[in-house]
Amino acid sequence: QPLIVSAEFIQKSKDEMPELPTVLLERFQTEYGLSFNEASQIVAEKDLAEFYETTAKASNNPKASANWLLSELMRELNNAGKSASDSPVAAENLAELIKLIDDAAINGKQAKEVLVEMFNLGKTASEVVEEKGMKQVSDVGEIEKIVDEIIEKNENQVIAFRNGNEKLLGFFVGQVMKASQGKANPQV
Repeated sequence: QPLIVSAEFIQKSKDEMPELPTVLLERFQTEYGLSFNEASQIVAEKDLAEFYETTAKASNNPKASANWLLSELMRELNNAGKSASDSPVAAENLAELIKLIDDAAINGKQAKEVLVEMFNLGKTASEVVEEKGMKQVSDVGEIEKIVDEIIEKNENQVIAFRNGNEKLLGFFVGQVMKASQGKANPQV
């Protein structure tokens, strides 16, 4: 008896098929602006591609999602002998961490610390930031108070800066960061 395959069956099979790696590679480059190298690494594993896409959509920052996934999270996964599918940090949680950076709630250095804690303890980014008291200070008035104190304590450097020694700006930012225990938003 001949096997009869209907057009509906063929269409249903096509619809249920996952995207092929070559199609994903092209789509990740065009839709998310990834480089060929980034997209190639991500689409090498189906689970990694799914993890990335969930993170990129949830964070609304596809480029940062690729960077954090391929560098920081992959290092933790590799050290623990795990893959993206059994990551203790869910894609949505990585996205939350990226949003905290984008919102200037924490800086990049703090975020690396937060990710390690998230990975080891299975907590969300917000939980780790709250528990460790890492929330960055972006309130201009609060930072101005610290700046005023630093200016008062460093009269010679202020004079040198006003006389054109612009290299001292780094010194002043460093002093404010030190006085705020790293919590002052350097951009502010």
